[in-house]
Amino acid sequence: MTKPIHREESASLDRRAMRYIREAAECGLYEIRGMGAKRAVPSFDDLVFLTASASRYPLEGYREKCISRTVLGTRYAKKPVVLEIPITIAGMSFGSLSANVKEALGRAATEVGTSTTTGDGGMTPEERQSSKTLVYQCLPSRYGFNPDDLRKADAIEMVIGQGAKPGGGGMLLGQKVSPRVAKMRTLPEGIDQRSACRHPDWTGPDDLKIKLEELREITDWQVPIYVKLGATRVREDVKLAVKAGADVVVIDGMQGGTAATQQVFIENTGIPTLAALPLAMEALEDMNVVGEVQLIISGGIRTGADVAKALALGADAVSIGQGVLVALGCNHDSYFENGRDVDATQDYAKLGTAPGFCHHCHTGQCPVGITTQDSILERRLTPEVGARRLKNYLQVLNMELTTLARACGKSNVHHLEREDLVALTVEAAAMARVPLAGTSWIPGKL
Repeated sequence: MTKPIHREESASLDRRAMRYIREAAECGLYEIRGMGAKRAVPSFDDLVFLTASASRYPLEGYREKCISRTVLGTRYAKKPVVLEIPITIAGMSFGSLSANVKEALGRAATEVGTSTTTGDGGMTPEERQSSKTLVYQCLPSRYGFNPDDLRKADAIEMVIGQGAKPGGGGMLLGQKVSPRVAKMRTLPEGIDQRSACRHPDWTGPDDLKIKLEELREITDWQVPIYVKLGATRVREDVKLAVKAGADVVVIDGMQGGTAATQQVFIENTGIPTLAALPLAMEALEDMNVVGEVQLIISGGIRTGADVAKALALGADAVSIGQGVLVALGCNHDSYFENGRDVDATQDYAKLGTAPGFCHHCHTGQCPVGITTQDSILERRLTPEVGARRLKNYLQVLNMELTTLARACGKSNVHHLEREDLVALTVEAAAMARVPLAGTSWIPGKL
């Protein structure tokens, strides 16, 4: 009698873990990829709204307005940023994205009345011309940093860390360092670029204060200064940013994406956006600056419901990166060229992937022409088409946001509040500091 073959998979040494070990043993290199974390973590999906009925009255969407106007940078700036919607476009560099895409971001942001952000590597003329409101990032690398461009910005974002790689620097592999990118960043063409993980001219929070004051002086205190932090020790980091003089604090949760970094960072560092937001609010409350210092949350924001839940938990605005790329056509099975859809599946296959699974932003071989510097590939997304698609997406997010706000009886999206929410899981209830649905219990609170 033949013994049965046992095919029970090990929980700790499953196929995924064995593939990782084998690849590491064969290549001696860690994996680099783009996009964000793929592991499941508690998210805004685990919260639902308690909309109005008898105890509260909803607003009629066809007859009663719901305001979404958002003002950022009221603490010190002479010219705060005024937006029509509380949904902003995150910093994504020219280098990681093509020049066509950067122009499309600016056009769409201008049409819906919001801001876009430069990212690492400096400001392109196309981006400045197309963007009514442009935030200029100052990163540890200082690649492309130009005081003249800084003065042209409507706000400055001092980047301490990103959600996908808190504590780690950026990467731009050589295949994306085109002649124009190399010139802007003062780098040799075609050579891998690895950014610093911390700013070169400070070693602690006192130095951050000095740097923010320098930026204020060079811009004559005209524009707001944001401080962006990867979500790790959120409560302490927010307090230090406030003490250093930030007008706006940006918290990027672990679901935030990137153009390229080590997978070990993406999947194993930082905390979920859902957990980071209440911690940031606690810090602002402790410092007695709620309403004076604005809070932007990012990392895994995809839908109008996500935006509404973030605002209900205390954020003044959200910032979106990966959702923007998908709206432009990222991971789509075709691209639009010469008035027709062209199949892109063969180009995905060349990368060893398929539409819906691609995270190969770092290769520069984006099948739909978004994360590339290849002169042929980048033509697959024109600024006109990209701007139209992104405008539609942002409009839908804001319509969903205002619809939910009205359903909660709010005439202003910024009137959404924590008591409008309950959680569907114990973990989400504990992280978001809202009751478990059907109870008055908030785990961790007496």
